[in-house]
Amino acid sequence: MTTSQSRCPSCAKNTIQVDAVTGEIYCRNCGYVAAEKIEEAGPEWRSFSNDESDKSRVGAATSLTMHDMGLSTVIGSADKDATGKPLSASMKNSIERLRTWDSRTQAHTSADRNLRQALNELGKMKDKLGLADAVIEKAAYIYRKAMEKKLVRGRSIHGLIAACLYAACRNTETPRTLDDVAESINIRRKDVARCYRLIYKELDLKMPVADPTKGIARIASMANLSEKTKRKAMEILNKAKVIGMVAGKDPMGLAAAALYLACVSNGEIRSQKDISVAAGVTEVTIRNRCVGLKGLLDK
Repeated sequence: MTTSQSRCPSCAKNTIQVDAVTGEIYCRNCGYVAAEKIEEAGPEWRSFSNDESDKSRVGAATSLTMHDMGLSTVIGSADKDATGKPLSASMKNSIERLRTWDSRTQAHTSADRNLRQALNELGKMKDKLGLADAVIEKAAYIYRKAMEKKLVRGRSIHGLIAACLYAACRNTETPRTLDDVAESINIRRKDVARCYRLIYKELDLKMPVADPTKGIARIASMANLSEKTKRKAMEILNKAKVIGMVAGKDPMGLAAAALYLACVSNGEIRSQKDISVAAGVTEVTIRNRCVGLKGLLDK
């Protein structure tokens, strides 16, 4: 409660008071209400972090996955006025034209239209591959960098956005193969690989060494393997990493070979074909990787 120095219009005494709970300005002496439903003048935000610079709670957060960073406004689709009454027929036509031009002006250059289409495709791929928001943000960041370097001109939007998504998966150590990404956007694997090599070279990306243990859970789930077999395969791959056997080899092939050896060790009946289908590698790859991993079973 804060006391104002204004006089009461009714009793002319300095007993005006503000009630912050009910939003009223009233007189303590005679009860006269000078104003009601006043606006809150204090701050409405609360900060839960050490960053004191951004305390605004107005609108959604900005995001790289939207072509305009989420800063633009959109004319709503409801044909009603501020009071909730339906618009007249002539006004509906006017509002529809405004919506059309509002949409056009948000992407008035070819670069904006390119970015909008690419990020729409990225949103579809996120749902198909079941990826986290952090991976999609990273992919959008890489694509924007590719646009700054003018790598988009003359190249397929689908191929380049798929390559950026694969690069983001590699960077965040998310177990998604080149085949998975190519299949999700329905283009050839070699087109994605060509674009990936381009952005890797031109943007000077630094990729961590792929960890084969990341793919074990996924392959085991698809092949319906037991938890005991998964733990045994993890043990084999951890031994292989210690002696440097995993460097330069396909992580999914190594994970599939370790799971096959774990199945043999635990007496779980699974053929090489079953595991190769789940891992997306050939049976020959599994046999070749098993040669090096066999010696680690009993160590």
